[in-house]
Amino acid sequence: MPTAATHIIIALIIGGIIRDYFIRDKKKFPLHYILILGLGSLLPDFDIAVYWILYWFGFTIDEVHRTFTHNLFFPLLLLVFSGISWKWKNKSLGKHHLKIHTIFLMLALGVLIHLILDYLLAGWIMPLYPFSHFSIGLNPTDFLPYALQQIFFPCLDAALIILWLIYVEWKHKISDFI
Repeated sequence: MPTAATHIIIALIIGGIIRDYFIRDKKKFPLHYILILGLGSLLPDFDIAVYWILYWFGFTIDEVHRTFTHNLFFPLLLLVFSGISWKWKNKSLGKHHLKIHTIFLMLALGVLIHLILDYLLAGWIMPLYPFSHFSIGLNPTDFLPYALQQIFFPCLDAALIILWLIYVEWKHKISDFI
């Protein structure tokens, strides 16, 4: 299963690419939105925190994890909130003037990134839960020898962090701030 670091780093990379190559207006799309995108990529795994409580009432991890927060309705709900808050598009939040509708949009994108990663790397998701228990997904690590399966995700995290740091140095010259 992708780790929290994998979810965050992939979201940060996607957010950075969107900001640097598509939006290009750093005042309209400050780095705070990328932070929100990264945090949004962890939202689906909030069900694990819920499991810590439900465990004491007899629930299993399979009954809680990858159900209500790992379906397509969750990012869709956040998109609806973004659309509803669009009417306040000229209102900003905090000293960085973040737009409420863009915050919900970043959270929805983060959740969608999480679902895609779980689909691609972790075996399965139930995209239409609770209306259907149909599950889809790939699990490419199953094709690796067992010993390599155990270290695949930590190695992936290390490679992603290195690539992210190289990208940030190349694009934004972070060494100038050290």
